[in-house]
Amino acid sequence: MTDYTEEQRNELEAIESIYPDSFTVLSEVPTSFTITVASEAGEDDETQVHICRTLYFLCPAVEATLKFTYVEKYPDEPPLWEIFSQENLEDADVEDILTLLQQQAEENLGMVMIFTLVTAVQEKLNEIIDQIKNRREEEKRRKEKEAEEAEKVAFQGTVVTIENFLAWKAKFELEMAELRRKRQKEEEQIGKFKLTGKQLFETDHNLDTSDIQFLEDAGNSVEVDESLFQDIDGLDLDLDLDDPDFHPLEMGSDED
Repeated sequence: MTDYTEEQRNELEAIESIYPDSFTVLSEVPTSFTITVASEAGEDDETQVHICRTLYFLCPAVEATLKFTYVEKYPDEPPLWEIFSQENLEDADVEDILTLLQQQAEENLGMVMIFTLVTAVQEKLNEIIDQIKNRREEEKRRKEKEAEEAEKVAFQGTVVTIENFLAWKAKFELEMAELRRKRQKEEEQIGKFKLTGKQLFETDHNLDTSDIQFLEDAGNSVEVDESLFQDIDGLDLDLDLDDPDFHPLEMGSDED
């Protein structure tokens, strides 16, 4: 007859010696205890970090605390288990670990199996952390490749094809037509308000004396000798300006 109590006690002592820092007894009746399992990187070097699920954010290695409870006929019947706590595991990872525990328990019925179950979970955590790291590295490579492609496109410029040239040409012609339309409209508006010289003098009488006023403001007074125009009525001013042989400078020579 199998002495279940003796087998359970012997395994418990062995487990405590194997995991002295992560083994904790929760109760004696029924026998219940926890074992904290971390990926090997977390155990070998506490300062080592792994790339976490958030890109470029570093976090500790994944970790899970397993709770086991002996049933009366263990190891002929599997123990009860649950994930007591965890760090950096997604829900899918938790489900995978629970499925793994079920498979291992079924394969090891009749033998003490706690060490086997814990070892299987630890290997699973190592796989998970490797998957996380590979995904982050792949994401990093993808982003680097995208950045390189963007830089290459910026350096080379856009390749001209018939299609994009015709599209550019149509857009350019529309823009130029719009500019011409605006310029023509502006010129028409300016033309409406532009006055001729005659209109300027008719509307602004200050222009009649503007030149004289300008000279006076500049300190240059204009004096007119009226005596020069006293005998103007006696002058023969009937000049034939249409005569091609007429030379004003030669008028005085005839009198001599």
